[in-house]
Amino acid sequence: MIDKLIAGIRKTQAPIVVGLDPTLKFVPEHIRRKAFGEYGETMKGAAEAVWQFNRAIVDAICDLVPAVKPQIAMYEQFGVEGLIAFQKTVDYCREKGLIVIGDVKRGDIGSTSEAYAVGHLGQVRVGDTLCRGFDEDFVTVNPYLGSDGVKPFIKVCQEEKKGIFVLVKTSNPSSGEFQDRLVKDGDGKERPLYEIVGEQVAAWGAECMGASYSNVGAVVGATYPEQGRILRSIMPKAFILVPGYGAQGGRGADLVHFFHEDGLGAIVNSSRGIIAAYQQEQYARYGEENFADASRAAVLAMKEDITQALAARG
Repeated sequence: MIDKLIAGIRKTQAPIVVGLDPTLKFVPEHIRRKAFGEYGETMKGAAEAVWQFNRAIVDAICDLVPAVKPQIAMYEQFGVEGLIAFQKTVDYCREKGLIVIGDVKRGDIGSTSEAYAVGHLGQVRVGDTLCRGFDEDFVTVNPYLGSDGVKPFIKVCQEEKKGIFVLVKTSNPSSGEFQDRLVKDGDGKERPLYEIVGEQVAAWGAECMGASYSNVGAVVGATYPEQGRILRSIMPKAFILVPGYGAQGGRGADLVHFFHEDGLGAIVNSSRGIIAAYQQEQYARYGEENFADASRAAVLAMKEDITQALAARG
């Protein structure tokens, strides 16, 4: 699957993933009004509004980027109806030729981890039939239960030719409370925990290689460029999923160390900076009715920012 993602990045010349993380405050009033008119102010009404919002944005940006990343919590908050909207979104994005990264941050052990893996990436046996669940192409995985929580995902990735992104150094301000703690490595040297996790990601990745990069990637936040530089060298074959661009403060200039010299090795996520672009002053001219056009413009601006930053590095 990593080879397919790389092919998409090369085709679009955009190492960008659009985070489909909708809340109702991002959904324009005319979409909410129509959905609530049909289903009431109910979970189903909310899920319908989210689905229609997503579909319009995907239609506007699907030719510009290789991938999308729906965050499952934004759908789970609307219960079963929200999960139906999540499934519709995944299916529609794949119909449009987009790689789907399910931002699910699963982390458990044993049969529970196996169930998460097959539910999101693989197949589950129902009687004599193998059935697919959400069927994303990649998912995010929390490694802090150790190999017991990650290896079931790697097994499914090997079977299904899919991939995972393991949380290593996340973009949130408090990530350092644990991830930056100094711990002793196998040689007794004190190093930040995120470096130890990065080394383990590289080891897991060696079991699940594509042509030039592993199907086991890493999540490293744009808000920590120096850590990104270190982790790039620790995990040379891991593709890095980079959250934190835009609304969280990350800029193209912060990202250059996440990439290799050939311009590959990373894919940068922007969520509300794109899907809620029409609410930003610089895109206000589009108005609510043309919210998807504003999202398209935000993608183009992000692509230019990253392209210029990488060119300046060279």
